[in-house]
Amino acid sequence: NERLVEENTIIGKTSIMREIYKKIGQASTTRVTVLIQGESGTGKELIAKAIHSSGITKELPFIAINCTAMPETLLESELFGHVKGAFTDAVKDKRGKFELAGEGTIFLDEISEMSINLQAKLLRVLQEHEFERVGGEVVIPMKARVISATNCDLNKLVSLGKFREDLFYRLSVFSINTPSLKERRDDVELLVKHFIKK
Repeated sequence: NERLVEENTIIGKTSIMREIYKKIGQASTTRVTVLIQGESGTGKELIAKAIHSSGITKELPFIAINCTAMPETLLESELFGHVKGAFTDAVKDKRGKFELAGEGTIFLDEISEMSINLQAKLLRVLQEHEFERVGGEVVIPMKARVISATNCDLNKLVSLGKFREDLFYRLSVFSINTPSLKERRDDVELLVKHFIKK
């Protein structure tokens, strides 16, 4: 655990953090789909990288994509790729993140920001374990493990009709909730020492 913490810069020895390390260990031994929820700055991507690099996917690609960083059509192309001529700027075939991740891990950050339309397409990929490039007809197998993260309460978004309930259940087969610093104040000294050293 100490080596894992050091390599991935996850700092903490409080009981709540020890539970996080235990969950990282459990998730890293399988290809289970993981949902990480917590406030901004609580290390969600670090946890995703730790799951990836400490288990069966450690020698394979880790591909991260932020779902807030681009409009729906561009995000769809980034995720699934596209074929030449699929849209105006598609001057050649392009592989998407799911394809590039291979049998490794694809990390979908801020999954709560994904449009309802794209949520439906992602749900299909998780159900069928296959996808097609935008504008394409060739079916490509999806072999990557999916880890997603959000700083929102997805349960609340489901109740408000802003996030698909069926997708939520697909994404949260294994859930990790990252604690805020006020929940782990005994780690403050460790964190200060770490950042001074850094």
